[in-house]
Amino acid sequence: MALFEYKARGPRGDAILGNMEAAHADAVAARLIEGGLTPVDITAARETRSLSNDLNSYFPQPVQLTDLIQFSRQMYSLTRAGVPILGALAGLTSTTTNRTLASTLADIRQMLEGGHDLASALNQHPKVFSPFYIAMIRVGETSGKLQDIFQQLAYYLEREKSTREQIKKALRYPAFVLFVLAVAMVLINIIVIPAFSDFFKSFNATLPLPTRILMGISDFMMNYWPWLLGALAALIFGAIQYVRTEEGRYRWDKLKLRLPLAGPVIYRASLARFTRLFAMAQRAGVPLITSLTVVARALDNRYVEERVLTLRTGIERGESIARTAASAGIFDALSLQMLAVGEEAGTLDDLLLEVAVYYDQEVEYSINKLSSAIEPILTFVVAGMVLMLAMGIFLPLWDIGSAALHGRG
Repeated sequence: MALFEYKARGPRGDAILGNMEAAHADAVAARLIEGGLTPVDITAARETRSLSNDLNSYFPQPVQLTDLIQFSRQMYSLTRAGVPILGALAGLTSTTTNRTLASTLADIRQMLEGGHDLASALNQHPKVFSPFYIAMIRVGETSGKLQDIFQQLAYYLEREKSTREQIKKALRYPAFVLFVLAVAMVLINIIVIPAFSDFFKSFNATLPLPTRILMGISDFMMNYWPWLLGALAALIFGAIQYVRTEEGRYRWDKLKLRLPLAGPVIYRASLARFTRLFAMAQRAGVPLITSLTVVARALDNRYVEERVLTLRTGIERGESIARTAASAGIFDALSLQMLAVGEEAGTLDDLLLEVAVYYDQEVEYSINKLSSAIEPILTFVVAGMVLMLAMGIFLPLWDIGSAALHGRG
């Protein structure tokens, strides 16, 4: 898309100067005429590089959920007010504060001017718009209910953002405490214990077992710290690379559901996401097989995705949703019952939305329970570390003090 400078006349003959991005000069003239202006001169502007474009080229700004929520809500409001899609995208391109989203919307607008539909244009930016988002937009365009789809997507993204923030809030305090403990252990082993070690060795006395353990750990860290750092870096790098593979991602996503304390939260959040997305797709009129495909890809969990795709396989064989869901191995009794009742009564979307609301509440309850369960565990860990340090450092001091008193006696 190129930038054009134009001169035009208003309804009263007044001169108007400006610039506009478009695929060609004819598109600029058409837009000016649609706006009630008379084109006088249209020329291609000299290409200039802005600081914003340079920054976005070298340091792309990620598109957050907040940006997508705002985009969806604004598109809902604009389309509801009767603003054409091209006009809505033009306005949002100039007002959005996210550089990546602004360039994405400009590219989408250019594709629309070239004759593509909105879903196809969004599909060219998979890092910004998920397969489920694109599928819902396609349904909205086909059914003529695009504004309602934008409203539903905004609500879904808000729920997703709320759940993620709650989980981060629950894990923020434990992560901070564990980080501080790790730093404290490193400082104690490289500063505190070596100083006491030299002091204890000067007495040539037999030290208690806890003291010898602490001194051994400290000596090991002091002598082999470059190897320890290298091994830790290699372990982290190897784990990250493995998780990026298909098998590694699948195993890690499966393991997350079985983690103590956090596993039930992730499991309920996955069920809440599945039921809500599936209900939205069914309510929008997406075909059943297509719904399961796009919903599975939007779950952000390879293990759950594979289980959901088994539903599609069973339905393609002619089996019922409830029967294939029972064999998938990830749905609880409530979900299975609602799927069976909804399929039989023809109210699958309504019942699934009720299940989604229930699981949202369960996620909030589980997150609060997670915070309450983590605090005593952290207290026990801190108490154990303090006890070990006390036994390792103060026991020899007491022995030395007792020996000194007996020597004076």
